[in-house]
Amino acid sequence: MADDPLALFDSWYAEAKTAELNDPNAMALATADAAGRPSVRMVLLKGHGADGFVFYTNREGRKAADLAANPAAALLFHWKSLRRQVRIEGPVTLATDAQSDAYFASRGRDSQLGAWASDQSRPLDSRATFETRFAEVTTRFDGGDVPRPPFWGGYVVVPQRIELWQDRAHRLHERRVFIRDDEGDGWNEGLLFP
Repeated sequence: MADDPLALFDSWYAEAKTAELNDPNAMALATADAAGRPSVRMVLLKGHGADGFVFYTNREGRKAADLAANPAAALLFHWKSLRRQVRIEGPVTLATDAQSDAYFASRGRDSQLGAWASDQSRPLDSRATFETRFAEVTTRFDGGDVPRPPFWGGYVVVPQRIELWQDRAHRLHERRVFIRDDEGDGWNEGLLFP
């Protein structure tokens, strides 16, 4: 096994892309609000590297409010077919406008329009209201590019702790944990009891 958790993640992620039937980039995102109340939901990984793990969302929804109050998060990848999990914890920063613009431009047009139509996490009186809003923004941007909404963008989870879990027979699993050193440029590694 590699001694660099990011290289090991890359290897496992590459395997997951071929082994998982749906959404190998799906990850659970856990946040906590200002009072420490936790919340978890599934999001999609849209980029990763030494700087962190990137996802995109409406910046006025519940997860954004949590991250504004408590800018730290935990991620969990579970690749059941490979019998592996990866847990990542760390502070969260905003992706740059350039990153958010580039990713938004790569999305399908209906997904772009949906971002404009959605008041994510807010109460909705009926599905018809959302469909009407979607129709309105479809008309509004008809014939032109759909710009990124000012309330929509990316977040970067900067890994401070990475745990890689591999299933083993008889529940004698292997758990390797990597914690960034104090200088932030290397990793301290250890094993955890299964």
